[in-house]
Amino acid sequence: MSAPKSVCVVGLGKIGLPLSVQFARSGMRVYGADISAKVVDLVNAGKEPFPGEAHLEEYLGEVIANGSFTATTGTAEAVAKSDVVIIVVPLIVDGDGQPDFSIMDSATVAVAAGITPGTLVSYETTLPVGSTRNRFTPMLEEGSGLSAGQDLLVCHSPERVYSGRIFADLSAYPKLIGGIDDQSTERAREFYEAALQFDDREDLAQPNGVWDLGSVEAAELAKLAETTYRDINIAFANELAQYSDQIGIDVQKVIDASNSQPFSHIHRPGIAVGGHCIPVYPRFYLSGHPEAKMPAAAREVNLSMPGYAVSKLEAAMGPLEGKTVAVLGIAYRGGVKESAFSGVFDVVRELESRGALVLVHDPLYTSEEIERFGFTEYTMGLPIDAAIIQANHDEYEALTSSDLQCAEYVLDGRGQLKSEHSEGYTILRLGSLNN
Repeated sequence: MSAPKSVCVVGLGKIGLPLSVQFARSGMRVYGADISAKVVDLVNAGKEPFPGEAHLEEYLGEVIANGSFTATTGTAEAVAKSDVVIIVVPLIVDGDGQPDFSIMDSATVAVAAGITPGTLVSYETTLPVGSTRNRFTPMLEEGSGLSAGQDLLVCHSPERVYSGRIFADLSAYPKLIGGIDDQSTERAREFYEAALQFDDREDLAQPNGVWDLGSVEAAELAKLAETTYRDINIAFANELAQYSDQIGIDVQKVIDASNSQPFSHIHRPGIAVGGHCIPVYPRFYLSGHPEAKMPAAAREVNLSMPGYAVSKLEAAMGPLEGKTVAVLGIAYRGGVKESAFSGVFDVVRELESRGALVLVHDPLYTSEEIERFGFTEYTMGLPIDAAIIQANHDEYEALTSSDLQCAEYVLDGRGQLKSEHSEGYTILRLGSLNN
């Protein structure tokens, strides 16, 4: 049996840190590199820098204690000790919806300064098609003096996990890989087969495990396809909800009925599509395929939903000028303390543009954190005129009239409320009959 590999994971965020821990628990020597000294210090102390990831605190403590994982701010030095490098730093979009490669470029330059002959560099950050081969591989070659396909191996293997359940997802889903050449692909296969353990799944077209997609571009496109599909599907559900509002029927019953046939998989409507992935990756897809119509149309539909929801509230209760409205939920989804592209920002803007006094509540955020967003905090039990549920936190499943004093309407943007808990206020739903 060959000796455990040494691995450098560049970027100790919500994906990179659990990946590092996973690799260390699989018997590898892992160096985690991050530009934040605060994050590095917390990790080396065995403390998770962010809450909410199942098993992370426990597993992190184990691998720090046994010495198999160390964090550092010295990326090039960590890379030089490693024969596999995983890059999983953010790729964001700018104000025009175009990919902003600045963070990825900086990470690639730092990696290039440390890589040695035979190193495998795997990009796990979701990327526009062609980025690995045409943008980052030349940067690695220029910075290292190595030649791709000879003494430098490069692949793309997109992360496919969900915050809060990353360790489970690493076992549940096939690990997609695509190299810039056969040698890169084979090294990637060897690494990920050693680093991950997979669940048995009879529902898949081939056994669960490491799946070679045949090219680096195919691996890039697979991740964009699965996430863009979800955005398009949600947009269709949102349009069904709007049409159902027009004709006075319950869209949830329609969707349930449609999905009882095995070839229909309609998602659920909602007040917003948030997070680092679904609102962003369709933009990556469009950057390579700008003539594509459905992803662009879906983005427009989903971006319109906060305004649509506020309009529905206004239609029910009359002008919002001078009304006090509580927005419930800063997080983009329930149970996750993350506000990236959250619908809260557009909902608040829409309400304020119509003259409402807006208060914001979220059980995951402190008063100080809520204020740092520029919001005025709402405390449960204080009098308001209406409320809008923006995040599907468990705490919002059974809101009573005493929680929302004086509220006449609650617009449930996530289908979170149960009708039996609506005494004292009227529930408004997207695409559903009012309570």
